[in-house]
Amino acid sequence: MHTVALQLAPVLAAEKSKVPFYIAGGLLVAWALLLSLGIGMRRPDFPRTLQEQRGVMAITAVLVLAALVTAVATSGSPAKSAVVQTTTGPEIAPLPGGVSASASAPSTPTATTGTPTPPSSPASGAGGNALSLAADPAGGLSYNTKQLSAKAGTVTITMANMSPVEHNVTIAEGTKVLRATPTFAGGSKTLTVKLKPGKYTFYCSVPGHRPAGMEGTLTVS
Repeated sequence: MHTVALQLAPVLAAEKSKVPFYIAGGLLVAWALLLSLGIGMRRPDFPRTLQEQRGVMAITAVLVLAALVTAVATSGSPAKSAVVQTTTGPEIAPLPGGVSASASAPSTPTATTGTPTPPSSPASGAGGNALSLAADPAGGLSYNTKQLSAKAGTVTITMANMSPVEHNVTIAEGTKVLRATPTFAGGSKTLTVKLKPGKYTFYCSVPGHRPAGMEGTLTVS
């Protein structure tokens, strides 16, 4: 019987289920109950012969060994992790140059929809410091202009994005980011920043969008 249990070990080890362990453990428990409640209560002198003692010990040893073997064989099987699929938005066909419009776009709050400011009409404001900017409504990685100008002081930029691709506008002085809108699609966002005379860069910080052409120069006089 010991040999049979040992021969079962490779088979049980190949299984990725704990059912063999549960079966072996259940048989061991059932055998213990049978000895104590079934036979033991009816025959207080059991086992009374050497042959019965050896039989009980042999069966008990086999069941214990089977439980140990199945426990070792099944304990190393890792639980299968569930595959989680996330969707971040509509799929966009790859653009020329291998740049994917929606790949690597950071997860950001959904922008509220609204009527965007037309690219040709500046937003209302005094001193020429209310500027308008728009992303390509067809989904291309570009703004409607690469040059913006304003006077020194508080500058307001309203960006419209009516394409299904998420964009933002980020204002930077050299490598220092000064201000940025949330990344959004299907609406418009506004940022306000105080600027001194000089040249600044505006761009989309979504990975891959700036290298594809979504950047320009903001001149402050």
